[in-house]
Amino acid sequence: MKFSNILALTAAWILAGPVWAHHSDVRYDQDSVIGLQGAVTRLVWRNPHITFYIEAENDQGELVEWGIESGSIPIMSRSGWSEDMLVPGDEVIVRAHPDKDHRTHVMMISFEKADGSTWAQNESDFGTTATATSMAGVWKGTAETTSEFVRAFESIALTPAGAAAKAQFDYQADSPIANCVPPPAPDSVIASTVYLNQIEVLDDRVIIRSEFFDAVRTVYLDGRAHPENGERTNQGHSIGRREGDVLVVDTTLFAGHRDASGHGVPSGAQKHLIERFYLNDDGSRLVVDIELSDPEFLAETLRNTKSLVYVPELEFFTYNCDPETSRQAGFD
Repeated sequence: MKFSNILALTAAWILAGPVWAHHSDVRYDQDSVIGLQGAVTRLVWRNPHITFYIEAENDQGELVEWGIESGSIPIMSRSGWSEDMLVPGDEVIVRAHPDKDHRTHVMMISFEKADGSTWAQNESDFGTTATATSMAGVWKGTAETTSEFVRAFESIALTPAGAAAKAQFDYQADSPIANCVPPPAPDSVIASTVYLNQIEVLDDRVIIRSEFFDAVRTVYLDGRAHPENGERTNQGHSIGRREGDVLVVDTTLFAGHRDASGHGVPSGAQKHLIERFYLNDDGSRLVVDIELSDPEFLAETLRNTKSLVYVPELEFFTYNCDPETSRQAGFD
C-alpha cells in the first residue's frame, strides 16, 4: 500500500470514531496524522510508554525502522493490550502523529493488524456501581473534575518568578519526569483520569499510592507536628486529623520540582497544601477539596475540588519507570 493511500485510510479512521490520547504534545505534531504500513520488528514493554517498532517506508521510499509510541503499561493493559500481542513479523497499519523534528518516531493513534482488529489507547471515562464505606480502596479520577483542576491551575495568577519560569520552561530539557521523578501532590495523586490511586487506612497513618511514577504519600495521624527544618521530599511531609467524616491533610516540606503542575510552573520551598477527603452521600465518590499556596510562584491560593470514582474491580499496577525509555520518547 502506498503512503498516500495509507493517509487516506487514516483520515477515514479518524472520522469513524473517537480517538483517546494522553501524551505531552511538546514533541509531536498533533495537528497532523501520518500512516505507516510494515512488519513489526520488536516490542518494548516498559514505562512510561510502551513502544513497538516496525520496518516501513519513509517519505523518500526507503525502508527504515519506525518507533511507534503508545501509552504506559497500566493504561494499555486496561485498553486490552498484552505483552505478547505483537511478535516480530506481524503486519500492521499504523496511524500516528509525527515527530516535529521529523524523526522516525511517532505517537500512535491506533493500529490495525492483519486480522482486521484495531487497537488504540482507551482513556474514556467510565462509571461503577460499587460503593465504599471508607476512603480505603482503589480510586480513579474523573474527566470532568480533572479538567476543572487543570483549568484552574492554568488560569491562576503567577508571581513574576512563576511567570518567568513558565516562559523559560523547556519540557524536553527541564522536566524531572524525564528522569522518572513524579510530580508532587496534589498532581501525583488526584490530577489524572487514567492512573489509579490505592489508599490504605491504618490506625496511625494513611498511605496513598499512585500508579503514576509510583508516587507514595504517608499521612501521619498520630498527633505529630511537621518537623522543624525537616527533610524536604518529593511528596512533602503530611499530617492529618479527623473532623467528623472528613480527613484533613496538611502537607509542607516539599522538595523543589521544576514542573510541579505539568505546565512549567515550579514548586517552591514555601509550598503548603491542605486537602479535605470525604465520601459523597452514596459512597461512590471520594471528594477532595484542595487549597494550595506557593507564594514564591503563585500570586494567589488555588482552591478547587476533585472527585475520584471507586473502582475496586480494577487492577492497580506498579509503574517501575525506566529512565532510558522516558528520556527517549515523549511523556505522559
